Amino acid sequence: MNTRDPFNLRRSPAFSILHATASRAAANVTQQVVEAGTQAYESGRQAVEDMSTFSVPKNVPSFTNPQRELENRAWGASGMTARSAQSHPNGVIGDIQDRVGGFFEKGRGDLPMYKDKPYSYASSRRQSSFWRRKKTLGTAGFLLLSILYFLGVFGSNRHATKKAMNTWEWLQRPEKSGSKIDWLDRREKVKEAFTLSWDSYERYAWGYDEFHPITKKGRYMTPKGMGWIIVDALDTMMLMNLTSRLTHARDWLDKKLDYEQDQEVNTFETTIRMLGGLLSAHYLSNEYPELAPLTEDDEGGPGEDLYIEKAKDLADRLMGAFDSPSGIPYASVNLKTTKGIVSHDDGGASSTAEAATLQLELKYLTKITGETLYWEKAENVIKIIDDNGREDGLLPIYIYAHSGEFRGENIRLGSRGDSYYEYLIKQYLQTSKQEPIYEELWDESLAGVRKHLITYSTPSKFTVLAERPNGLHQPLSPKMDHLVCFMPGTIALAATGGIPEKEARKLSTWNARKDEEMELARELTKTCWGMYKVMATGLAPEIAHFNIDDPPLPESAPHKSPAEFDDAEDAEWKTDFVLKPQDNHNLQRPETVESLFYMWRITGDEIYREWGWEMFKSFLQHTAVEEGGGFTSLSDANVLPPVTRDNMESFWLAETLKYLYLLFSPNDLIPLDKVVINTEAHIFPRFQLGQLFKTGWKRKPRDKDGKIIPDPLAKEEPRVKTKTVAEAESSS
Repeated sequence: MNTRDPFNLRRSPAFSILHATASRAAANVTQQVVEAGTQAYESGRQAVEDMSTFSVPKNVPSFTNPQRELENRAWGASGMTARSAQSHPNGVIGDIQDRVGGFFEKGRGDLPMYKDKPYSYASSRRQSSFWRRKKTLGTAGFLLLSILYFLGVFGSNRHATKKAMNTWEWLQRPEKSGSKIDWLDRREKVKEAFTLSWDSYERYAWGYDEFHPITKKGRYMTPKGMGWIIVDALDTMMLMNLTSRLTHARDWLDKKLDYEQDQEVNTFETTIRMLGGLLSAHYLSNEYPELAPLTEDDEGGPGEDLYIEKAKDLADRLMGAFDSPSGIPYASVNLKTTKGIVSHDDGGASSTAEAATLQLELKYLTKITGETLYWEKAENVIKIIDDNGREDGLLPIYIYAHSGEFRGENIRLGSRGDSYYEYLIKQYLQTSKQEPIYEELWDESLAGVRKHLITYSTPSKFTVLAERPNGLHQPLSPKMDHLVCFMPGTIALAATGGIPEKEARKLSTWNARKDEEMELARELTKTCWGMYKVMATGLAPEIAHFNIDDPPLPESAPHKSPAEFDDAEDAEWKTDFVLKPQDNHNLQRPETVESLFYMWRITGDEIYREWGWEMFKSFLQHTAVEEGGGFTSLSDANVLPPVTRDNMESFWLAETLKYLYLLFSPNDLIPLDKVVINTEAHIFPRFQLGQLFKTGWKRKPRDKDGKIIPDPLAKEEPRVKTKTVAEAESSS
């Protein structure tokens, strides 16, 4: 029976992340030893050779898995070089390392983790004579068997079980009040969660684009795979200094990643995840060479431009999406033919957010390569959008690629609208504030949000960033996607430019409007955290609705939300939230922790770190998969035990765990005033425009509402009526 409680979190104060697999591992090894004693000489010799490749993994997977031998061969031939660990990780394997490290290395602290073999596996070692290799393997096997016997593995599994229970025991222990919090220790817990997730993917679905951790299966999105999970997680592994895993991933990129595939892919998702992941890996490997250092990245070494080579190949294929009559990119593109493909839904319209969330990636690629085509194509999209002259900088969520005109009047900052606004201010910061046109666009849009979309819930007066599904002058819908929760962090980033609020307030540019914006950021962050606190699992729904007054209160209305969240079942504040069963799924999304990260860095208020820690513990407690499966998304996060979904999103590794790791890190790791972070949490540098780059467009004159002032001298051209795809097909 599937208990959906792999860590015994709801049944016992002491629990084991490794209980089932540790027991099976001990039994398997015991059986191998007994058989080795009764078999003939040849069988015994083979057993020693087999054991020589054995390496105790962090989450002790099944040793009977046939994929294990394939993995060991691949890693044994990788040619990687071991590095000195900065600190021992916590967990089951940490104690074993302490006790056996001296057998292999000169000092403690240098024994690499799972699949990071000690010392070098360079070609000189792999090409040593046959008898020397046999002798080495036999000696290593004998030592390993001795160590396992010393640890009691062959006699009983009680020791392993006890150690496994201690690994995650901290989750059940109440923290001592008044004691100083060790944030680096908490960061290590996040790193453990990442390695557990990654190792599970690596074991059961390596190279696949999707991973289903409960059934332990993978699936390709394209005929040969896109590296969806691998590429998306590259920079996270760099930040966490996971050299061995990064080496394996890079080897896959080098030997397996091939974009020559006759497959349609989403332009936006491929850009932010794949192109963004490659560009971020390039930046971090050069800016922070001490993080997960690889010998291949040494200056002049072979393959040093692998990330850029792959990025440019992919970007050149994506360029076909921009070959529309208007310049607005098509929703999809064929990787092989590079032909843009109109959206199959929404009357053929592209998503506004998707069309306008390609700029950071393509501009940075231009900076690296010097090829201005990428910059020009991406920049032109913003011009076309702005030339529509929409009121107060707020845009409908669909736009036609063939005409450049909007479809419908649905305005929201949730799905299909969100990251357009995010990339306005980030484009301004990316080029070191040298393109004020994007700050102007951001300021106009944020003022429009405050004027048209902000209201307050009842009775507790949480700040709600609502929607206008039928246009700015039609009724307000008190609905917030979890996706909207990127906004408070982005508001704070825009107000201070990424420096601490205390420093920003000393600048001559600080004014009353920025005070109001910072307060709005604080209030919206609290609302987003309330979406977590109101749920049974402590994990937010995909969508929340709110009770509001009729008519809705304007932003200027007096309001004060609760200072704290009362955990009582009948707490009044909970009545502000309206949770609908169809919206209660949790997809491991990062937007709230993203804002917690920005708010902590900018305000210095430790409450944001504490909220992040609570969120992380909820993920551990309610989304962990038994038998070393890692973590899964949930179909219903408002029941206990939750209903699982059997899918690990790539942004769980690329964003959610990365932001948690950064939230608990020192502030000088990825300083916010030196970088911009794309909508998939991939990190790019800020840079100067210089002579090569420029802003290639100007805004048309506007009135006070942001509408374009007609040029009396310009002759108005007749407008062509836009047809949907269905209408076009029927007429043909």
